[in-house]
Amino acid sequence: MVRRFWCDAAACGRKIFAERFSEDVLPTFARRTSRLEQIVHHLGLALGGRPGAGLAQRLMLPVSRDTLLRVIRRRAATHSDPLSVIGIDDFAWRRNHRYGTLVCDLERRRIVALLPDREQATAQTWLKMNGSIRIVARDRGGGYGEAIAHALPQAIQIADRWHLMENASRGFLDAVRRSMRQVREVVGAATIDPALLTAAERIQYEGYLRREEADAAIRSLAEAGVPIRRICQRLGHSRKVVRAVLRGERTDVFRVRQSSLDAYLPWLDAQWDAGSRNATELWRRAKGQGFRGSLRVVGEWATRRRRAEQAKIERLQRVPSARTLARWLTTGRDRLTKAETLTVAAVEDGVPALVEAREVVGAFQTMVRAMAPDRLEGWLSRAGTGLVASFARGVGQDRAAVRTAITLPWSNGQTEGQITKLKLVKRQMYGRGKIDLLQARLIGFTSG
Repeated sequence: MVRRFWCDAAACGRKIFAERFSEDVLPTFARRTSRLEQIVHHLGLALGGRPGAGLAQRLMLPVSRDTLLRVIRRRAATHSDPLSVIGIDDFAWRRNHRYGTLVCDLERRRIVALLPDREQATAQTWLKMNGSIRIVARDRGGGYGEAIAHALPQAIQIADRWHLMENASRGFLDAVRRSMRQVREVVGAATIDPALLTAAERIQYEGYLRREEADAAIRSLAEAGVPIRRICQRLGHSRKVVRAVLRGERTDVFRVRQSSLDAYLPWLDAQWDAGSRNATELWRRAKGQGFRGSLRVVGEWATRRRRAEQAKIERLQRVPSARTLARWLTTGRDRLTKAETLTVAAVEDGVPALVEAREVVGAFQTMVRAMAPDRLEGWLSRAGTGLVASFARGVGQDRAAVRTAITLPWSNGQTEGQITKLKLVKRQMYGRGKIDLLQARLIGFTSG
């Protein structure tokens, strides 16, 4: 209990004085001790408003959700140490609609700022306010690179290595997509037997045949020099569709979608080879392995397996999707089945440009892993022509940042991890937390 003192002076206007404690115990005019305030703050940081208030009630520390949020905002931490090495990347407030920017101190492994958007001017203003920055890790998007170049011309820019590897893989996938016409000619996809397809696959195949007619008309006009705008007007297609056809992005016969059965396919293949051919029995056994899908999914898989075994080898001419073929081409032969190996061998023999593209992409990834920047110029010369020339041009335009990515140890991996934490906190607040509350919770996490 706080002791109270009465003043005997007749002229004293206050009369009653309460005992004072040090600021470390009880700040002036505070209704909670510093220790209790710290507990309330940590509850708010970890749980937010409503969940934190619920736990506080169970701990016999009654506090409202509004008070928790008010304490978080009042005790929001800010970075005071000069920054030297940072990572910068965007995050989605609402995917494909609105984005923000996260800045991470890579040396101290903590978030230092959240920016409300990813506009170049916003990032440039913040960077100018932190002139001590020497190194900035970023992805290969142009906006942040230009902002850094204008605000901190002396700073070293580093392209993120993971994005470099992912862009290389995507470049090879695009090369496979552009080569699917030759691949189908080599493997014989034009003679798909509809009798071997399920009802859903037959619908996709019929749609593919209709698309092939439309795509052939688009390509013939493009080869005649007709601009994209006129092609759209003449054939009634959107610009997006026409561009996709000319880039080779509408070549897959079947759409490959993730299935709940994917993780159990090796186990099912082993059961099938062991002689278990009843779909219901396979489904029951799969449930024992943790499978949660329906009997229909297993039944359709068993039907496809049975039809494939009954069909003659020369009639089974279905070509894999571009994504699957790209994976096969970059996987060791000892990890492929016999049928997959035969398909890869046929593609390598009939489409040598894909083999060259695979070697070029492999050389780039080896160069990044080996941290060998001296190979970059030679690789750019080699990759300048061929199916991955577009990827090589992008690397050449960002040459300095790519070279430092291969040379220096910094990368944007820590920033990506902080964005994952941001997504957790944002979704914990059901997407309703404003940027000041989100920043207070995230920076409070890393500094507390």
